[in-house]
Amino acid sequence: MPADHALLAASAGVVLCGPAAYLLGPWLLRRIPEPILEEGETKPLYAELAGQRAAYWCGATAAVAGGLLGWSLGNSPALVAWLILAVVGSVLGYIDTRTRYLPSAIIWPSYLVVGLALVAGSAVSGEWGSLRRAAIAGVIGFGVFYVLWYVFPRGVGFGDVRLSGLLSMALGWLGWGELVTGLYGGFFLGAVIGIVLTLAKVFKRRQLFPFGPFMLVGALVGVLVGGPLERLYLG
Repeated sequence: MPADHALLAASAGVVLCGPAAYLLGPWLLRRIPEPILEEGETKPLYAELAGQRAAYWCGATAAVAGGLLGWSLGNSPALVAWLILAVVGSVLGYIDTRTRYLPSAIIWPSYLVVGLALVAGSAVSGEWGSLRRAAIAGVIGFGVFYVLWYVFPRGVGFGDVRLSGLLSMALGWLGWGELVTGLYGGFFLGAVIGIVLTLAKVFKRRQLFPFGPFMLVGALVGVLVGGPLERLYLG
């Protein structure tokens, strides 16, 4: 891909995603419903987090992610879907970091929006095989995390299960290498950093720590290097 195209797409990613997440983050935090907590559980209220800190965090992370995605994907038909994910992911990452919850009120509608963007990209490019692979990958990713949640509920929350299908669908549209790298990258980052934070006593051994941000970063890594790694592995 020509460097000027990549630079233009990266600039568009920064300009579009940063302000969108800056405005959307606090707006959503004021409006999404609170989860039903189990006895003894506590969390900050979403509305209490809807301040300038949330706006700056969401805007900055979305701008960085949007720029990297634009540079990597360029004129790919999936770029719009991934820029949407950059905005949504920045908000979800912030919420999970602060509350250890991934709101279904944000994730489920994102399936529809991202899915429609992928359908539109396939219609424009004629890459219907990529859309079929995206659907299969979404089921695979959701299924893998569902099994993990069922077997080890203290290590994986059901919000992570919901998020896994969304990310897997978008990764699968790009290719199997992106899917495998994105999912494995999230596991690897979560395991390594989780162990470090536990040893540093930031989290207790039996305490559920926010895994969503690692999944989101892993997905970004999958977009950036998944294709090259697949080609390198296959020779």
